Amino acid sequence: MELVTDGLRFPEGPIAMPDGSVILVEIAAGQLTRIAADGTKDVIAKPGGGPNGAALGPDGKIYVCNNGGFEYQESGGYLTPAGIAKDYSGGRIERIDPQTGAVEVLYKSGDFDCVLRGPNDIVFDDQGGFWFTDHGKTDYENRCHDIVGIFYAKADGSYMEEVVFPSQNPNGVGLSPDGKTLYVAETFTCRLMKFNITEPGKVAPDAGPGGPGIPVYRPAGYKFFDSLAVEESGNICVATIGECGISVISPSGELVEFVETPDIFTTNICFGGDDMMDAYICLSATGKLVKTRWKRPGLKLNF
Repeated sequence: MELVTDGLRFPEGPIAMPDGSVILVEIAAGQLTRIAADGTKDVIAKPGGGPNGAALGPDGKIYVCNNGGFEYQESGGYLTPAGIAKDYSGGRIERIDPQTGAVEVLYKSGDFDCVLRGPNDIVFDDQGGFWFTDHGKTDYENRCHDIVGIFYAKADGSYMEEVVFPSQNPNGVGLSPDGKTLYVAETFTCRLMKFNITEPGKVAPDAGPGGPGIPVYRPAGYKFFDSLAVEESGNICVATIGECGISVISPSGELVEFVETPDIFTTNICFGGDDMMDAYICLSATGKLVKTRWKRPGLKLNF
């Protein structure tokens, strides 16, 4: 793996841009940052709180899941989240202009009767709407852990709905190549789930007693799932914490391969390049963005 840059404060939500740069969030710094191909860094905006998942929207702006902030602990060269921030500023969806750095709160908790605690990851469908997960918050001091859901919203700010509730602390979210399946990675259960999409923003209820989600894959051992990306072939690449790497899972639920990384908090992967085989991976605890050539092309995202 090639080091693109380091010195980042818990990077996540990478977006491979057409010009060869990568836009990502630095959660602990509360900012959106552009990384040029030569590794130089430029801060686009400072929305504060805890900017988390990010995606390029149909209007060319960056849509950011803001989780409201974490506390952090630093030890042995690792920076890791440690529960809800003392100055927690509330969950929200923000829209950021990458040219001017202007930050707009598109949705906040309470809008459309939705509770947003810790929005985490986001993916756009081909209709211009987006799915996002709410990972919730853990309050160690008060021994509390949120019950959360999976949402769908429109990019113009006119509609938001909690489509799946409850969900088991959902994190990564992605769509199958045909757009008919929604994939969600649950962190603490370490399960990859799928949902059959019936129309934009709706999923079929035909799973089982646990709700509409259908389990796809769950590894053995002590590990956790974070964000995900989808390959052109339909495989789902899930960042795996604890085992340190990327779990590549087929749509039928088989482990295709495991790609090892050197950071216990390997949180995100995205694809770029002319052939979509440049994989950018966030090594969040050590503050690095790395790049490697992937064996198979990634799925080109909408917009």
